[in-house]
Amino acid sequence: MPNGDNWQSDVLRDLKGGAARQQSAQGPAAQAQGTPAAGAPRPPQGDPAQGPGVPAQGQGGHGAPPYPAPHQPSAPAEAQAQAQQAYAAQQPHAPQPQARSAAHLPGARPARTPDSRPVVDKTLAGAGLKPRHGEPFATRAVRAVRRTVSSSAAREVAETTATAEVLQQAVTTGRQIAVTSIRGGAGKSTIAALLGTTYAHYRHDPVLLVEADPALGTLPLRLGAETLRWTTGDVAGIVEPQMSLLDVTGYLVQLPDNAWLLPGSQGQIGAMLDLRSYEKVMVSLRRYFGVTVVDCETLPAEVARVALSASQARVLAVPATLEGVSSTYAVLEWMRGLPRHVIAGTVVVLTETVPHSGLDLDKAAEKLRATGASVQLLPYDRHLAAGGVIRTELLAQPTRLAATRLAAQVFELSQQRR
Repeated sequence: MPNGDNWQSDVLRDLKGGAARQQSAQGPAAQAQGTPAAGAPRPPQGDPAQGPGVPAQGQGGHGAPPYPAPHQPSAPAEAQAQAQQAYAAQQPHAPQPQARSAAHLPGARPARTPDSRPVVDKTLAGAGLKPRHGEPFATRAVRAVRRTVSSSAAREVAETTATAEVLQQAVTTGRQIAVTSIRGGAGKSTIAALLGTTYAHYRHDPVLLVEADPALGTLPLRLGAETLRWTTGDVAGIVEPQMSLLDVTGYLVQLPDNAWLLPGSQGQIGAMLDLRSYEKVMVSLRRYFGVTVVDCETLPAEVARVALSASQARVLAVPATLEGVSSTYAVLEWMRGLPRHVIAGTVVVLTETVPHSGLDLDKAAEKLRATGASVQLLPYDRHLAAGGVIRTELLAQPTRLAATRLAAQVFELSQQRR
């Protein structure tokens, strides 16, 4: 039976086209009845989260609906429909404890799982030639003969042992190392890949490589990843403090030697990485990995500047050319105006991209060291210069030694900054 306080049921009957027939069948006495019509919905009288007797949000102090009930059953259906819509618009404001989305549950996957994409298109994969060794066979043969007739082998073993001891030092909190440059083609992603593989080879705790350069970065390709699915932006909306290492690694790309990769994009044009997502990922994942190597955007991008200031050590890739050294010197002079630990924890890497660079490397390194930064040299390597996947067994011996020394020095600098 209709009720004067249950005016919503009248509106529903009017919208169904039976309002006139319903109103003729009921009289003033029916309006005074307090029993609602069978199946008619009641507006909420209180907030269950606030307890009984407490009015819900948007309602009056005595549980009355926000709009007065119509007293004339002959009111136009259009006006009553507007009142019903106004009442319904206020209902989402009431707390709904059971309506928690699955996307907000700890460790839950997002509503849409991204599809896996190949790092290299299948039609282009066959275009790559067989990788060459980093140095010619004759050079390797001469070195082998010299090692048999001299004491250089003992010195190399001693140096390798000392370097390994440095790289295997325990850490109390995860170390974050940022690798950047001031221009493209300086070898930034190559250096990040060499550092990550070196740490993963020597250390027993997990090592993470993060690609913070989503604009067609080459880090996944250099590391040998075949497919990509989850990116830094995706993981930023997934990771939760209570997640375990096993949960986290489910969203990462597994690499050899207990190393993991978090790509910045799936190789798509226009992919972006906002600062908030980067900060959340780096803060959340730091406790799972002993060392994190970040392949940043080129300076002066915002994410690159934040990564440099937040990391415990920094690597600046510089092409071994006059233009590269001149531009890097200007950047180092700017960094001298920052807190002292920034320039003191920075290592400049001069990368030779051709066999003969045409630059006096000793004088260039001396000029850069005058700013307070450390300087290392990454010699020319045929295997690295050809691009593609880095295979450590094909690296030239000078390249392997330089990469190991660089990793040890950067790790020591990161240990000095808490």
